[in-house]
Amino acid sequence: MAALGGFAQLSGDDVAHAVRALGESGDPRAIRVLKALRDAELYVDDASHVLIRDKNGAMVDALSGAPVPASGHAATINNEIRRVLDTLIARLELKSPDPDERLEAVGELARRSNEEDAPAMRDALEHEKVRSVRRALVSALAEGDLASEDPKRRLGAVEAIEEAGALGLAPKLAALTTAPAEPDPAVRAAASRTISSLHRKQIFVDGAADVLYGMSTGSILLLSALGLAITFGLMRVINMAHGELVMIGAYATYATQVFFHEHLPVHESLYLVAAVPVALVASMLVGALLEVAVIRFLYGRPLETLLATYGLSLLLIQIVRSIFGAQNVLVENPPWLSGGTELFEDVVIPYNRMAVVVFTAVVVAFVAFVLRGTPLGLRVRAVTQNRPMAACMGISTARVDTWTFALGCGVGGLGGVALSQLGNVGPELGQGVIVDSFLVVVLGGVGKIAGSVVAAFGLGILNKVLEPIAGAVLGKIVVLLAVILVIQKRPQGLFAPRGRSVEAV
Repeated sequence: MAALGGFAQLSGDDVAHAVRALGESGDPRAIRVLKALRDAELYVDDASHVLIRDKNGAMVDALSGAPVPASGHAATINNEIRRVLDTLIARLELKSPDPDERLEAVGELARRSNEEDAPAMRDALEHEKVRSVRRALVSALAEGDLASEDPKRRLGAVEAIEEAGALGLAPKLAALTTAPAEPDPAVRAAASRTISSLHRKQIFVDGAADVLYGMSTGSILLLSALGLAITFGLMRVINMAHGELVMIGAYATYATQVFFHEHLPVHESLYLVAAVPVALVASMLVGALLEVAVIRFLYGRPLETLLATYGLSLLLIQIVRSIFGAQNVLVENPPWLSGGTELFEDVVIPYNRMAVVVFTAVVVAFVAFVLRGTPLGLRVRAVTQNRPMAACMGISTARVDTWTFALGCGVGGLGGVALSQLGNVGPELGQGVIVDSFLVVVLGGVGKIAGSVVAAFGLGILNKVLEPIAGAVLGKIVVLLAVILVIQKRPQGLFAPRGRSVEAV
């Protein structure tokens, strides 16, 4: 950092010389000094010490970073210096430990497209391990190499593009496959081979993206349908208000976020953890109230339960509108669910969708444990298979009905927690999930949790595969036709019930 002395000079040439010396030094501390000069935050005191003004307005020594109780005049900067500052900063940031800074530096150098930057980028490419940064470096270098008059450089650029799998450069390679545009036959052959390789990769990447996004969509479907699989599948109650129980879970998440924001701002990032039990309990309480007040008087009359629960859904929507208003509310992702990770080029999976998949697996395991590993689950299965015999054995069927309905509604509320992380929450939220939820339950097999899992993920992936081909609306029509054909072949769903439970139903 001996070049710092040049900033104490009033001459623009001396400062420019110091700037270039710092840019070529490779010292990571030079980035801070050059950025301070660019942002007019670099000062020189009367003793020729170079100072930086931090974000709080205090002066610190440019070399040591120690606070300095001094002030001075701003370092000299002119247009010539400004023209080279961004380039020098970008070259230094190519060696930054932060991959985002390295990627931003490559973008800055690529925009300038200066041949003088090529050696620094080639050196960075030799040591770069992060795929996204490597692709950016290859793309930036190929821009110049493909336009070179040297066929060896053009051939090297084509081979580098193939090795890096830079899909965005396929159109540029297409121009090199004809003789008028590319006189060298070796370059033309390499370009044709690379284009074929990139197309195969594109097909794989698109398929992988459809599967990954389809899994997250299927997780949302499953969370919405899992509670319905209990109330409709096990209890034979056509609950048209199930979507509103999902909505209650979403609004419970919003209310928890507001509470943390107002009363626990220090721990606001943990609101989602607290929202899970809050949504579960709130939805279970509402579900238990609906069962005791209305549903239990309508068992065995599916058409009447359909009409009654449809009226209850309208009532719940109006109650929510009266409390929270008719406008949508925003539930923000906590910091640890913001952003995403790049699995392939141009395929970024958001952390909130990954969390939904994991959360779905936990909820499915929770439901399976309750139904298979607890006394409540044993009583539910007994009442489902043979209600009169269960009553004769001393099981309170009315209490089991209440708990089972409440459990199904509570699981729906957990679906609302997940949905709140993927979009806005509004009174009409439940209307958008109820039809797809019934579709999942019927396709998977009435009362079959495993069938609901397979149906939800299958429909989610199929929707994502068909959307880019047929469009969103036509894709849903094709999915519906496929479901109808499956139901025609297997009327009881993919996982039809077996044994005495069939007779009991």
